[in-house]
Amino acid sequence: MRNPNRVFVFNVATIFVLTTILASAVSQAQDTSQLREKNWPEFRGPLGDGNSALAKPPVTWNEDEGIRWKIDVPGTGSSTPIVWNGRIYLTSSIKTDKVDVALPEAADQPDRPFGIKFPNQIYQSVLLCYDATNGKEIWREVVVEAVPHQGHHPDNNYASATLTTDGKRLYVPFASLGFHCYSMDGQLIWRRELGKVDTRLSFGEASSLVVRDGKLMICRDNEGQSYLIALNAETGETVWRVDRDEPSAWATPLILKRKDKTHVVTNGKTRIRSYDLDSGELLWECGGQVSNITPCPVADGDLVFCMSGYRGNSAQAIKIDSNGDLTNGDQIAWSINRGTPYVPSPILHRGLLYFTQSNSGILSCVDAQSGESVIERTRLDSISKLYASPVAADGRIYFVGRGGTTMVVQHGKEFKVLATNQLDDFFDASPALVGDTLYLRGRSHLYCIGH
Repeated sequence: MRNPNRVFVFNVATIFVLTTILASAVSQAQDTSQLREKNWPEFRGPLGDGNSALAKPPVTWNEDEGIRWKIDVPGTGSSTPIVWNGRIYLTSSIKTDKVDVALPEAADQPDRPFGIKFPNQIYQSVLLCYDATNGKEIWREVVVEAVPHQGHHPDNNYASATLTTDGKRLYVPFASLGFHCYSMDGQLIWRRELGKVDTRLSFGEASSLVVRDGKLMICRDNEGQSYLIALNAETGETVWRVDRDEPSAWATPLILKRKDKTHVVTNGKTRIRSYDLDSGELLWECGGQVSNITPCPVADGDLVFCMSGYRGNSAQAIKIDSNGDLTNGDQIAWSINRGTPYVPSPILHRGLLYFTQSNSGILSCVDAQSGESVIERTRLDSISKLYASPVAADGRIYFVGRGGTTMVVQHGKEFKVLATNQLDDFFDASPALVGDTLYLRGRSHLYCIGH
C-alpha cells in the first residue's frame, strides 16, 4: 500500500528543489543585468540604445586636460571599444606586407564607384585587450590572417563591426572572414564561417553583434540571400535562421523584452521587422524606410523607433506589441520625413528622441511618445560631419564629430551646449561610457577621458 506521507514528503522536496533552481536563475539574471548596467558590453551599451543609467562622464576635456591615458592602436578600425570589469576589448585590422600574387594589383582592376579596389594583401584581424585603468595592453590575438574577398567604402574598413560579451565569453565579428568566440582571457572557444557576402558596390560589412539569453544574433543583409541567424552562444551551433528579403544594410538589431516576448527588431529598406528571440518567428513587419539602412532601432515603453536618411528621410514610431503587416496601419504611432540620419543612430534619453540629419551636424529632437517637434533642425556649430552614434548619460547627450570635436548638449526641450571639446584625431567609432569615464576610439589612438 502506498504511503501518503512519503508522497507528501517527495512533493515538498521536489517543490523545494524547483523553487531553489528558479530562485538561482532569477538571481543570476539580476546579477547579469546589474553587471551590464555597470559596463559597456556592446556597440550601443548595456541596453543597445546608447544610454548608460549609471555613468557620470566628464563634460569638458582637451588634449592637455582631462585625459587619463592615450594609447596608440595598431591597424585600422572603427568598432566601438567594449568594457567589462576593468578591461577594454577592441578589434582592429592590420595590413601586412604579404601579397597573394594570384590576385590582381589595384592598377589592374576595373574602375569602381568611390575608387574601391579589391585587396591582394593579407590582413591580420586582431582582438585586443587593454587594462581600463592605465591603457596597458594585456593580450592580443590574431583571429584571422587572410586576404578579404572584397574592398570597402573609403569611410569603411575591415574592423567596423563591434564585438560583444555576456560576461562569460567574447563574440568577435569579422563577418565574411568568420565569427569567433573567445574566453575573457583570449582563448578561442569556437569559430563559425557563415560564408562570404557581397555588399552593395563593395561597401563592406559593418553590422555589430548582440547576445541575449544564450543566443548570439547576426544580421547579414547583402546583395545575395540576406538572413538573420541565432547561434548558441556557448557552442556556436545554429539555433534558428530566417531568410530576409532585404538589400545590403548595416544596422545592428535591437533586442527588447516586452511582456511574454523577447523581440529582435531589425531595421531594413524593405521592412522593419520584429522576430521572436526564442524561435525566430516573425511577429510583425512594417514598410516605409529608404536606402542603405544603417541606424539602429531604439525603444521607449511600448514604442520602437526606426530611422534612415539616404536618398530620402524616414522615421517611424511603431507599437512593439503588434502583429502582422503594420504598413500604413494604426500601429504606427507617428512618422517623420525630414532631418533623419544616414549613418549615426538616434538616441532616446528620458522621453526625448534626438537625431542628426544625414551625416551632418544638424540636430533635431522630438517627444518620443507624440512625435511633436522639440528642437527643429538646429546646427551643431562645431561639427560638420559625424558617423559616430551619440550616447547619453546623466542628463547629457554626447555628439562626436569626425574631425575630433565632441559637443556635449544638455538634455531638455531647449537647445543648450554645455561644452565643445577638441582632440587631435579623426573619429568614426561610437563612444563607450563606464562610471566616470568616456572611452573614445580615434583613427590612431584610444582615449580614456575622466574627471
